[in-house]
Amino acid sequence: MSDHLILLATEGSKRVRLMQAARAQLQLPPAQILEWRDYLRQPGLLDELLDAALAPPCAFKIEPPGDDPAAHWHLLADGCRLQGRAPVAAPLHGELLAMDAWFAGFRSAMAQLTEQLAALQQVRVFNAPAEILRMTDKLTCQQHLAAHGLTIPTLLGRVAGYEQLQSLLEQQGIDRVYLKPRYGSSASGVVALRRHRDGRVQSTSSARIVCKDGVTQLFNDKRISRLSKHAEIAALVNALAQQQLYAEAWLPKPRLGSGHYDLRVVTIAGMPAHRVARIGARMMTNLHLDNRRGDTDGLLDARDTAAMEAACRQAASTFPHSHVTGYDLVVRQGCAHVLEANTFGDLLPGLLWQGQDTYTAQLHHA
Repeated sequence: MSDHLILLATEGSKRVRLMQAARAQLQLPPAQILEWRDYLRQPGLLDELLDAALAPPCAFKIEPPGDDPAAHWHLLADGCRLQGRAPVAAPLHGELLAMDAWFAGFRSAMAQLTEQLAALQQVRVFNAPAEILRMTDKLTCQQHLAAHGLTIPTLLGRVAGYEQLQSLLEQQGIDRVYLKPRYGSSASGVVALRRHRDGRVQSTSSARIVCKDGVTQLFNDKRISRLSKHAEIAALVNALAQQQLYAEAWLPKPRLGSGHYDLRVVTIAGMPAHRVARIGARMMTNLHLDNRRGDTDGLLDARDTAAMEAACRQAASTFPHSHVTGYDLVVRQGCAHVLEANTFGDLLPGLLWQGQDTYTAQLHHA
């Protein structure tokens, strides 16, 4: 492992604190932090840090810019400029605003990083910018996994709005579907939608619409809400579709008591390591929604465990330049469906694998 580590991150964030604790446990010097907001203003700061660090071998890890609202807004503003769109105000806390423009800004930043790192062979990059970018685009990532033989939920394609969604469901002959923002994070903006034969419709989502003074805003909320009126659901779907939305067929999750679960598995150096069941009473089982953790050993038999590990190895092999990734899966009856790949999926405080947390393990295997 490298004695010198540079993190492109947010000072004081939980990710940085856990990495520094892991460094201390392994008797390594603290990582040097380059703030995302500083890098976006002055990309040359990275060159200066790398030039100073090249005497010993140097490692470089990119953490998510979303930990810093100022960095998020900078990327959003860059994206609006690149797309020729009018600038937007800084998002309020939890606001889902122009996610497609944010991605355009993020794509530009990843291109800049790729260019800066290309000539520095002696720098060990934890996750390559190009692969970070691919995993951040959820639709492209799922298409990528399917093209490499992974089993995923059936993709139904882009959703332009509520009316087009209704036509899509009629064409496919299905009544249950997940709608996902293409560039969303975790369960932000995800909608579970179900149509009934009598014409009723229900949606469950962490997204909610707020209308004030003639302005419609979208917010992500830890409180899952349920809608049953066509007009309300249409307004939500249309608002999300403006920021790019896609649909996939509903994949039932294994039951556990009155709830159900899926799995998060972290791969390190291409191998499945930390794994945890995410158990919830509703469709979204993401842990940040206050769902609970479960031990996979008590839920999976040998066949399911083998299927989970094989799927994770295969998925990780399609991202050969990513040292640590997270995968969400539904595993049942010896079949593993990959729901999502997460380039920043190692934030699982306290979860151990072979006695090490995710940050200690990724340093140990670097």
